[in-house]
Amino acid sequence: MLQRQLGQGFKVSAIGLGCMGMSDFYGDSDKANNLRVLDEARDIGVSFWDTSDIYGPHTNEQLLGEYFASRSGAREQLQLATKFGILNTKVGEGWKVNGRPEYVRQACEDSLKRLKVEHIDLYYQHRIDPDVPIEETVGAMAELVKEGKVRYLGLSEASHRTIERAHRVHPISAVQMEYSLWSREVEAEVLPTCQRLGIGLVPYSPLGRGFLTGAIRQRADLQSSDWRLQMPRFQQQAFDHNMQLVDALMAMAERKGVSAAQLALAWLLAQDPLIVPIPGTRSTKRLAENAAASECLLSDAELTEISQVLQAHGVEGDRYYSNPQLETLLFADTPELA
Repeated sequence: MLQRQLGQGFKVSAIGLGCMGMSDFYGDSDKANNLRVLDEARDIGVSFWDTSDIYGPHTNEQLLGEYFASRSGAREQLQLATKFGILNTKVGEGWKVNGRPEYVRQACEDSLKRLKVEHIDLYYQHRIDPDVPIEETVGAMAELVKEGKVRYLGLSEASHRTIERAHRVHPISAVQMEYSLWSREVEAEVLPTCQRLGIGLVPYSPLGRGFLTGAIRQRADLQSSDWRLQMPRFQQQAFDHNMQLVDALMAMAERKGVSAAQLALAWLLAQDPLIVPIPGTRSTKRLAENAAASECLLSDAELTEISQVLQAHGVEGDRYYSNPQLETLLFADTPELA
């Protein structure tokens, strides 16, 4: 597996693994199968693993903790990222967040116990607390670095202003944002800020929550408990419209001799060397397919063709379901430090 470098020299596999779906949001999963996927990821060099304390909640970190405890030497081969800050993700209730310094420390201690590790390689604030100055939150995170509990710091869904303020307190190594062929909002301000400051950008949902792979052809393909069924882009009218985009991308991928997923990931990798996508999967076949995208190079002509496809079809539906409180946590700002 090729490697890339996030901020402050943090080297990771060029394609990472988002572990969320193994425990939450996307319907039922099988633990034995998930452990096999983790084994395969380690074997083929997909070594940058991403989780969070809210996935489950807690069960995804516990799954990885079980893995590390049962596989000798695994922890030393991997770059482990986890997150804190979201307290509740129940649809319709809004998301509750906490960025207060005392909570930062407690959340980290709890994650270390669940993960059964002595340190976290990359520790993100999962969602920015709009009531707590970012300087206070990152100041507490920086203390964890000094104590050796965390190596590098990250933010998720932060505005470019918040990123700059945080970076002045302690170097930020990565910013995690939704970024894909159908979610390109980061290109306006966040990506240029990361490029200027030398901060890595880690796209979550780089395959459009699976939609851009072409594997989901109808809503009935998803389990009734799947979170995606409640999301705007998966509602029937939007679904039908967005399928036209996927079909056009699949046709282009077929001409190139790659999968639609590989085309989507290769497009992200081509945007900047600081970009490291973290597609999630519960399939060893999909894992290998995603990993191979790191070797897929797109010509200028192919990149232009992709841009034309996007312009021709567009995307219908918002990223998340409508909720005023939730919207304040996307590209979020914090109050000025008193």
